[in-house]
Amino acid sequence: MSNLKLLTPLKNSKLHFKNRVFMAPMTRSRATENVPTELMKEYYVQRASAGLIFSEGAQISPEGVGYIFTPGIYSDEQIKGWKKITDAVHENGGLIFNQLWHVGRVSHPDFHGGKLPVAPSAIAFKGQAFTVQGPKDTVEPRALTTEEVKATVEDFRKAAQAAKLAGFDGVEVHGANGYLPAQFLEDGANTRTDSYGGSLENRARFLLEVTDAAISVWGPERVSVRLSPRNPYNGMSDSNPEETYLYVVEQLEKRKLGILHLMEGSELPKDVQPLAPKIRKIFSGILIINFGYDKNTAEKVLEQDGADAVAFGSLFIGNPDLPERFAANAPLATADRATFYGGTAHGYTDYPKMK
Repeated sequence: MSNLKLLTPLKNSKLHFKNRVFMAPMTRSRATENVPTELMKEYYVQRASAGLIFSEGAQISPEGVGYIFTPGIYSDEQIKGWKKITDAVHENGGLIFNQLWHVGRVSHPDFHGGKLPVAPSAIAFKGQAFTVQGPKDTVEPRALTTEEVKATVEDFRKAAQAAKLAGFDGVEVHGANGYLPAQFLEDGANTRTDSYGGSLENRARFLLEVTDAAISVWGPERVSVRLSPRNPYNGMSDSNPEETYLYVVEQLEKRKLGILHLMEGSELPKDVQPLAPKIRKIFSGILIINFGYDKNTAEKVLEQDGADAVAFGSLFIGNPDLPERFAANAPLATADRATFYGGTAHGYTDYPKMK
């Protein structure tokens, strides 16, 4: 038997995780017309030995779409598709959370009948959207009205309810990687002058209201929030990320949030101090750390009590039985990056389990 802390159980008052090897949310672009498929079911079932699976991002509304072949969680057909997946994961002893996703400005008019994508402010960034016609440059988005912001919060609540109908064990608010909640939070993307812009308290309001909406459906123990401080992806920037993100964590702690999912690499530049140790002192729920960890660095952070679990991304793509491989100290397969997004079963469900 392995004595890895990674393979020990973890629990809160509502959930019991069989190990601390969690599967990170990863866009794989295998949905059909935004509906989960049988192929997706096979993919998730293969990885049911994870302590917890975070699903790929699921759009909360048509307005939240920004990538081709990605699933949603707002229609009856989508709920039925996800229900087949959650039932199968549970039958194989797994737990799965649905990641609630709105891309905001990281979209293109092609997804919205020619209408502009929406954002906190009409601030463009240099990037490309992946449309049916191929990659296209992003455009300047349209700023949401205050009423539309409140309606979007309600869309998150409805999506959280849809995830419950679809049989998930909880939900994660995607507040990372430059998508809509992060766009509100960071001052490089938010120049609003209403109650959702200006001060840090106002800029954090949308993310916290969305979290409250999820908690109203699930209770705090079954809600996760994913954050990625200092992440420039999708044109993001903030004038004081440490102050911004520690404030958010303080507010999440007041809500007794069950899970905080922090994207902060195992290796940072020498002049950058990690936020995880400061967050650890503030947050009393389950802290998951993610981004570039392998078995050794993950085990080290758990042994030092720097986190409660580690989420793995590409390692779970190439190694569907990752916890078993860790236990056996077995070789790990390298995932083929060329097949990460879109396509068929190749590079998706054809990675073999350990012999």
